[in-house]
Amino acid sequence: MLYDQLANLLIVITFAVGYVAIIFEANIKINKTASALLMAVLTWMFLFLIETGETADNIQHLAESLGDVTQIIFFLLGAMALVELIDSHKGFKIVTDLIRTSSKKKLLWLIGLITFFLSAILDNLTSTIVIVSLLRKLVQDREDRMLLGGMVVIAANAGGAWTPIGDVTTTMLWIKGNITTLAVMKLLFIPSMISLIVALWIFGMGLKGHYPKIVQRAREDETEPGGRLIFFLGLGALIFVPIFKALTGMPPFMGMLISLGALWFTTDFIHGEAETRKHLRVPHILSRIDTSGILFFLGILLCINALSAAGLLHQLADFLDHTIKNLTAIPIIIGLISAIIDNVPLVAAGMGMYDIQTYPVDSSFWQLLAFCAGTGGSVLIIGSAAGVALMSLEKISFLWYLRKVGWIAFISYIAGIGVYLLQEAVGLVAG
Repeated sequence: MLYDQLANLLIVITFAVGYVAIIFEANIKINKTASALLMAVLTWMFLFLIETGETADNIQHLAESLGDVTQIIFFLLGAMALVELIDSHKGFKIVTDLIRTSSKKKLLWLIGLITFFLSAILDNLTSTIVIVSLLRKLVQDREDRMLLGGMVVIAANAGGAWTPIGDVTTTMLWIKGNITTLAVMKLLFIPSMISLIVALWIFGMGLKGHYPKIVQRAREDETEPGGRLIFFLGLGALIFVPIFKALTGMPPFMGMLISLGALWFTTDFIHGEAETRKHLRVPHILSRIDTSGILFFLGILLCINALSAAGLLHQLADFLDHTIKNLTAIPIIIGLISAIIDNVPLVAAGMGMYDIQTYPVDSSFWQLLAFCAGTGGSVLIIGSAAGVALMSLEKISFLWYLRKVGWIAFISYIAGIGVYLLQEAVGLVAG
């Protein structure tokens, strides 16, 4: 018992120190990826060294964690490769040519709405990668692009919360039978949309003027050979991923890998051995992917899984249950905690604590849990896959996001919850 408590204490201390190092990356001049990897290995090391009598169990936990994490990593690699492939062929020019507005405010709303609905069809991670890559073609000023990127994270997480395939936690609840497709779409669409609109309105208050070079920059370059084909095939490949999952039952990363393989085959066939087109082929594309960002993602996820394997996340959920004793407040708090700790193990712990017999399918508890776990992570940049992707793509610091975006995400989160509770009050939601 004493050994278990010591292991948990060391794991918590390691997590706290590593988390602080990530937050103050710019001040201490240590890359966040180094902190995340050290944090991940040390938390698992303490779990192995202290709980010596449970080595086999720990190895099993690590193997299961690695299986879950690598699925996300391969998914991220595939998505980033597809987006880079489209970008290298200048395929995004097809989209940028369609965006005629140079108004900062209009572009904000346009990007926000596109991200919201794209995330509902794909997922928040893929949508963020696609839209942030598109913004690089539209907005030259980095500060403006970072603000728009923060909006993309909020929109992607809000859009992913109201469909079974848009966010991993909603998918978990859907697969386990806690929520049904039509009910979650009906009951969470309006709260998610209000959450987006509130964020757009607040962001828009500080945006004035125009981007004078948007249309000009969008038309500067012609697409590379096969650019239009690769754009439509790449977009179709991304949309195909959830379809592949639904048809085969295989995990999403397999759909992403088969999509990447198909595009790889296509580009090799189109470009052949031409020396002048090496930059358009997948081996070169893979060299452009942000490996540091992917390793950061790996470290964060492994560390969170160590907390879960140690039982700390279940203890947290159990503490909330016995301390708060309010089934409306618990999902709201879980949503905010998910800005610090990955929402997947938190929701899994919640699902283990409450059963379908006590809280039936599509009850307000499950619906609110889906919304809060999906959108609460927007408050901090490392609270969601979308935020981590933005952090990697635009090199945004933790504190910058907190100052510029986090408080807006919190207000939009509360607004969405308020609308959901209003729906419940007027009888739209089951008890």
